[in-house]
Amino acid sequence: MASLGTRIGEYRRQKNVTQEQLAEAMGVTSQAVSKWENDICCPDISLMPKLADYFGVSLDVLIRGERPESVRLLDESQRADTSKMVLRILVHSQGNEVKVNLPLPLIKAGIEMGAPFVQTMHFGGSSAGTASLNQIDWSAIIKLVESGVIGKLVEVKADDGSTVDIFVDNGVS
Repeated sequence: MASLGTRIGEYRRQKNVTQEQLAEAMGVTSQAVSKWENDICCPDISLMPKLADYFGVSLDVLIRGERPESVRLLDESQRADTSKMVLRILVHSQGNEVKVNLPLPLIKAGIEMGAPFVQTMHFGGSSAGTASLNQIDWSAIIKLVESGVIGKLVEVKADDGSTVDIFVDNGVS
């Protein structure tokens, strides 16, 4: 498994930012970022949530290296309380990024009430966001999570290069 420094470097490159840009966003020097990425030292614990948010990953993913992309079925002893879980939606469209964290109970209540927001969510004019989210069976997603499935549950790529990813971690991200 890759080290924390290696993961920080990989996430930084995936986001297509320089060490200087990451340093500015975190309020540290570019030398500090270089030291993190070379495993000379680790970021201060108070920066970890900010780093995780910046990269759009959970703290578990950042610190432990667990990948939400790998879908897993957890046995009952490993499952988190679904009433505290968050479904994360990441939309990448034309250089813009939209992150939406939806508590599972909110989605479940919306489905039970027939709330239109569950059926009509779309983001920033993204054809991927509009087309794909209108076709998602949210009830099926809830059932998967309640049965212990975690990771990237949906990945859609549109012709215009837009993408929508929906995933859930074992716990609040």
